[in-house]
Amino acid sequence: MAEDDEQNGEEALRPRPFWSGTIAFGLVSLPVSLFPANRKRGVSLRMVDRQGMPLARRYCCEKDNELLEREDIVRGYEVDKQSWVVIKDEELEALAPEKSREIDLRRFVNLAEIDPIYFERGYFLVPEEGSTKAYRLLARAMEEERRAGIATFVMRGKEYLVAIIAERGILRAETLRFHDEIRTPEYVGLPELAEAAADSVRQMQKAMQARFAKRFDRKELVDPQTERLEALVTRKFKAGKDVLHAPEEIAEELAAESNVIDLMQVLKERMQGKGAPAAPEGEPPASRRRRGGGQAHRTPEEPARELEKLSRAELYARAQERDIPGRSRMSKEELIEALRH
Repeated sequence: MAEDDEQNGEEALRPRPFWSGTIAFGLVSLPVSLFPANRKRGVSLRMVDRQGMPLARRYCCEKDNELLEREDIVRGYEVDKQSWVVIKDEELEALAPEKSREIDLRRFVNLAEIDPIYFERGYFLVPEEGSTKAYRLLARAMEEERRAGIATFVMRGKEYLVAIIAERGILRAETLRFHDEIRTPEYVGLPELAEAAADSVRQMQKAMQARFAKRFDRKELVDPQTERLEALVTRKFKAGKDVLHAPEEIAEELAAESNVIDLMQVLKERMQGKGAPAAPEGEPPASRRRRGGGQAHRTPEEPARELEKLSRAELYARAQERDIPGRSRMSKEELIEALRH
């Protein structure tokens, strides 16, 4: 029994993809999962009262400062400072692209053709169990030819344009900014540049050569201010200075919000044929149920009575699985309302 509990605990800590589907082009069909390749590193300072109780943000009316309930809030497109066009949920749903679990790989281009300015956010494409051979084949072919795949896929009601890139045997997807999102030098107001003198160019090249390094040291990619703030926090915590402790009744729930994962370890295990169990036949990857006694994934609309029986930690876990924005600041009631919708 203890061994089962330990396995269940390891399964709960295993990172979960927030999108699963299939890379498709021609006769190739490659099941993959999508994991973020980057994260926001900065230190997050949470608002608490002087007794250590976390605070939640609420909307209020600017006119009378009255707190608003969720049902009193609508979405509005600002036409001017005094006018908004209300957009209803059902209207947004009608505009959303058709749901799909397919990454439609439309064409291949030279990797050098894509300007890095178009890259928006990076993701790892992790092969599903049983598809590592096809994954390795595609990655190697793309890497040797220095090709990037241009594809589209739908996630959370929005269609994304991505570049699929192979590096060291691993496929990565970079969401691309659209052309009208890129500013031009003319827009910025770059002045007309004068021709550089040959002597000055040679002097500049000589100065560059003196500081040239054959390899880029990734250790230089550090945030010194974040490190100084973390060092300050460590010193004050060890000294017991200005330390607040959350009330016992919510301490356990707050602890559930922390989930540090090792994505590269999961990728390594997948490539070696290890990892989470495969989904039963006919069950799509995105709807896999947590095995080993965990709760099953529910349909998007969940009865409020069932949700009210759960603790805030359990509600937060479900909100985390669905990537509901602002979940860490929500009260139990707000989490219930967000999960219902």
